[in-house]
Amino acid sequence: MRKFGIAVLSLVLFTSVAHAQRVLDKVAAVVGSSIILQSDIESTYAQYILQGQQMQPAFKCQLLQQLVTQKLLAQQAAIDSVDVKDDEVDNEVERRMRGMIQRAGGQERLEQFLNRSVIQYKDEIRPDIKEQMIAQRMQQKITEKVSVTPMDVKKFYEAIPKDSLPLYNKEVEVGVIAFNPTLTKEEKEIYRQKLEDIRARIKAGADFGNMATLYSQDTGSAPDGGDLGFQDRSGLVKEFSAMAFKLKAGEVSPVFETEYGFHILQVIERRGEQVHARHILIIPQGTPTSLDRSKLKADSVYNLITRNKKIDFSSAASFYSDDKDTKFNGGMMLNLENVQNRSTYIPTDRLDPQVAAVVDTMKVGEIAKPFIYTDQAGKKSYRILYLKSVTEAHKANLEQDFPRLKEIAQDDKINRTVSEWFEKKRKETFIRIDPEYAQCKQLKDWSTTATASSTAKTN
Repeated sequence: MRKFGIAVLSLVLFTSVAHAQRVLDKVAAVVGSSIILQSDIESTYAQYILQGQQMQPAFKCQLLQQLVTQKLLAQQAAIDSVDVKDDEVDNEVERRMRGMIQRAGGQERLEQFLNRSVIQYKDEIRPDIKEQMIAQRMQQKITEKVSVTPMDVKKFYEAIPKDSLPLYNKEVEVGVIAFNPTLTKEEKEIYRQKLEDIRARIKAGADFGNMATLYSQDTGSAPDGGDLGFQDRSGLVKEFSAMAFKLKAGEVSPVFETEYGFHILQVIERRGEQVHARHILIIPQGTPTSLDRSKLKADSVYNLITRNKKIDFSSAASFYSDDKDTKFNGGMMLNLENVQNRSTYIPTDRLDPQVAAVVDTMKVGEIAKPFIYTDQAGKKSYRILYLKSVTEAHKANLEQDFPRLKEIAQDDKINRTVSEWFEKKRKETFIRIDPEYAQCKQLKDWSTTATASSTAKTN
């Protein structure tokens, strides 16, 4: 039986960059009532190369397989009434376009490459993106009831040859309480005033986009003139959302503050419950005095936990920590490679080097004195660490690793379920693959000789 990865639809597929190619186009595959054009494969391959990957002609086989499986899923979705809402498609189109604009170095450069406007291109790729999303949702429906019992996990584990059992590196559970410097109103005023001056220049006629590119400290949107694309309320912090949804198109907001810093924004367009806006962000920087204040607070909390025993580490994290990712998790750091399952076991080679240097000197159960921490943006803060547990390197076993083995067993069962679905569906559906792709191992024996009836019936 063929194996289909759980992320069978994970590659981002884009439509043709040059429609003129379609004059000499040919049909690469027929799947039921749908066709896949050679230009669909070539343009997607071009995007692959554009992202800096090495040329691998065999990759086109993988692309065609993914397009064929996408068509199979989309056709079944039509039968099962599986669909996606228009606003979901719009959000995905905007997300992908923002990524393309960023990679191209700005909207103008992307439009030069595409030889068309971004608006035109979005209209062109929208149908294909919608089909991808429908196919993904259909695949989720196929596997939504797949689950594993403890007995399933035990059988799965026992079936793994002993010399093939996963080897897990040394892992630790680490708690953190972070104390970020906070500025007084007077210390913030210099940053507010800087943005007030920028706003005054815009009101006097300066271009908002140019000013955003020059001065905004939002590295994600500044290269695009501060453009955030279309967003709904859930995608914006409350202060930003409140301001964006009360302004009219073209209006420039007054200076306002969020957790990220000071902003001004301009609404470009409103579309129902979505707003297209651009903004300029100025981020206040901590001062030596504010850092000293955070150290005093860190020392005080450390004493409350360790000397006075007034509060335990978990409660202190909830009350005092400025780390939003951990404060409501008892301060425990999560394995960033396994956030979905909220694993607190972190391989020591994956720890932040600054954290690892402190943890290496600690014993299990120990709480380290506050130390100064510098993030990737150069911001300094104070942190208290707690070493909850240490697990030495070992081969996987049910006693220590049941949650991870359950996840592997679940993925295996999902993959087998998807594989079985495709194996059955491809035999029921008329599929013709162009001889050019006859050498593709992924598509061996996929072509059928007669039209199947599956497109007119449900599973």
